[in-house]
Amino acid sequence: MKTFGLIFVLYQPTAAFVDNLHKAMALCQNVIAVDNSPEVNTALHESWRQAGATVLANGNQGGLAGAYNKGAERLLAQGCEVIFLLDQDSDIGERFFVEMMKACVELGVDTFIIGPKIYEIHLQRCMPVTPPERRFPKPLRIDNETVGLFPTLFVISSGSAISAQAYRTLGAFREDYFIECVDVEYGLRANSMGVPVYMNAAVTMRQITGSIERHGKWFTTNHAAWRRYYGMRNAVHSLRLYRSTWSLHWLNGPLAIYWMLCVILFESEKLRKVVAIVTGYADGLLGALGTFERRHPRIAAFCKRSARENVILRGRSSEATE
Repeated sequence: MKTFGLIFVLYQPTAAFVDNLHKAMALCQNVIAVDNSPEVNTALHESWRQAGATVLANGNQGGLAGAYNKGAERLLAQGCEVIFLLDQDSDIGERFFVEMMKACVELGVDTFIIGPKIYEIHLQRCMPVTPPERRFPKPLRIDNETVGLFPTLFVISSGSAISAQAYRTLGAFREDYFIECVDVEYGLRANSMGVPVYMNAAVTMRQITGSIERHGKWFTTNHAAWRRYYGMRNAVHSLRLYRSTWSLHWLNGPLAIYWMLCVILFESEKLRKVVAIVTGYADGLLGALGTFERRHPRIAAFCKRSARENVILRGRSSEATE
């Protein structure tokens, strides 16, 4: 049996998320808990160490990608053959690692990425497979499938198993992406470099992706404006980056329009989110990465301002004119 370890990423964890960590620790003996919270909770970290985890305080350096990379360095140094990734809001079953490792072993190769079938709790359905087709991949629904590995362009990072050889071949996750589309870019990179990516129909992981709401055939995540910026920018950038292998960059325009329509029709903070999407789209086309605040300090400040802050500011402005 291959040796494996888990990178469990936390950010300002609630009691429920800490419980998820302890559940994972009960199922996996080698856990690297990477805390991306801006402030170090010494007592909490010590309790995790006492429970058997290796704790890294990353301070959100490189965002989610940075946390994965820091954890992977530790696991590779320990000689782990398979690296699992897990976010704090992911819910795994008792046989999660057993069934995932079974698929890793039965695959019979040393270089691979395998992700579980993802059941989105709010949508009440599984996320589809995106077959590795060059130009027009048709999403494949495998909700009712219970066996088999399905080739896909990418898998969600949380819950995925990456062989040590695949990580060495592909290199680190892109830290200039921070949080959004980190897994999309990595999957496209893998497929471009001959590293197979699969979704494992035998394992289902329950996941919450933002505050998703369904509106008939439409759905929206209700992500904050700053996340809309990174999501749009990184999607555009990653699809253009691999356009010579996977001609999917044509999807960027329809995706931007869909996101803006969802925001306008169903979400709050409409202007901020639309501005963030348009700015992200432009930066993605230009390949302008880095933090939102550094690239566009004034736009970022506007997009991060809450509705409550605007009410206060307008109130102060009125007081000043009286």
